[in-house]
Amino acid sequence: MSGDHGRHAHRQEAVNRRTFLRRSSEISFAAAVTITTGGALLNASEAWALDVKGLQPQTMKTLILVARDIYPHDKVADRFYAIAMKSYDEKAAGDPATKAALESFVAGLDAAAGKGGYSGLGWEAERVALLRAVSHSPMFETIRSGLIASLYNQPEVWPIFGYEGESYSKGGYIKRGFDDIDWI
Repeated sequence: MSGDHGRHAHRQEAVNRRTFLRRSSEISFAAAVTITTGGALLNASEAWALDVKGLQPQTMKTLILVARDIYPHDKVADRFYAIAMKSYDEKAAGDPATKAALESFVAGLDAAAGKGGYSGLGWEAERVALLRAVSHSPMFETIRSGLIASLYNQPEVWPIFGYEGESYSKGGYIKRGFDDIDWI
């Protein structure tokens, strides 16, 4: 009996540690991204910066976190999510209706989140619940579907997922590993 209790206690400790580490990484994103007065987002820990031209910097910070919450990948750095969301800032700079729609979408998320806004929520599950509540909205669907191309079409991200890129320019797949499957 005491052996079972010992195993159960260890399992509980591992879950708590995992939860702690996950929450720590989520909070570190919120703390690591700094908004400057010049309208730039800076992340010193990953050494990237993003000039924000059409949206408020806080809106862009929230959109980057929304992107990570929609398509969460622990091995994908925040800068790739920032690059994926940059097109929305560019659209907002040239189109007042797009800017208003994006700012309104983020304001709605912030209001639903309460004090601290969406990016102030420390638990991913809380943010995902808010996203599920707005998943029927056209702006959410625009962001979600746009991320498929803007996030996954970045060649720098491909190696993280094991994708070697297109093969046509390299002679096709037949001569580049098409038949090297040894487990069949």
